[in-house]
Amino acid sequence: MFADYHLHTYYSSDSVYPMEEVVKDAILLGIDELCFTDHCDLTIRLLGYADASETKPPFKKYFREINQMQKRYGEQITIKKGLEIGIQYETIPQYQEIIREYPMDFVLLSIHRIDNLGYWNRRFQEGKSEAEYYHAYYEAMLKIVKEFHDYSVLAHLDLIRRYDNHDGYDVMNDREIITEILKYIIADGKGIEVNMSCIRYDIGDITPAKSILELYHELGGRILTIGSDSHKPIHLGAYVEEVKEELRSIGFKEFCTFENMKPIFHKL
Repeated sequence: MFADYHLHTYYSSDSVYPMEEVVKDAILLGIDELCFTDHCDLTIRLLGYADASETKPPFKKYFREINQMQKRYGEQITIKKGLEIGIQYETIPQYQEIIREYPMDFVLLSIHRIDNLGYWNRRFQEGKSEAEYYHAYYEAMLKIVKEFHDYSVLAHLDLIRRYDNHDGYDVMNDREIITEILKYIIADGKGIEVNMSCIRYDIGDITPAKSILELYHELGGRILTIGSDSHKPIHLGAYVEEVKEELRSIGFKEFCTFENMKPIFHKL
């Protein structure tokens, strides 16, 4: 099973990749199953909005196009419906409403901003030491997962690492709170994502870090998805198959796809 469970199209503000082209390219690459997970960040405008003042992405149009792709290409590839939600604690009620209104197969939970401050432009990190902003990031994550349950897996759990100075800071400095997060999501029936954008961002490790994956396995975590975090053709499916050997070396025996928000386990 070759599945890519983190894909962006022209419905995301940081991609211009047409949805049908993603499907056609995936078929050529031999991908068996894909799940569209376009961005839904309620504080960040997405492509497809009627106007800049609109506060929600064009869900009806988005899911209608996925339905069309399923009908058109369903005999060649399995296509699932999903979103990547960029949640902040204050937006939890709005996301709960969206997920009730639009049934999906899969939801990636991401924390792209805290207090409306982004990491990519280092506004969140400003005025904080490395240790302080890492810890603040995990504190925000723990608060959210304890309150919000309408998701499938945590996306790129150590995303903050992508935007630090790559000086080798040890994510296990926050082992205690990361352990608390992992124990909570395991008990809640949720999982984590292995995000292969780590290669193109030259992080020098898997995302999340191998040490986090080892801890997740040690704690009994089983639910894992693998995604390229594709935004353009060169990203699609990249390194998704290659990482499986690394996961086997940690001790994982399975990875997951999803249907109707339920994990389906496949042998690695």
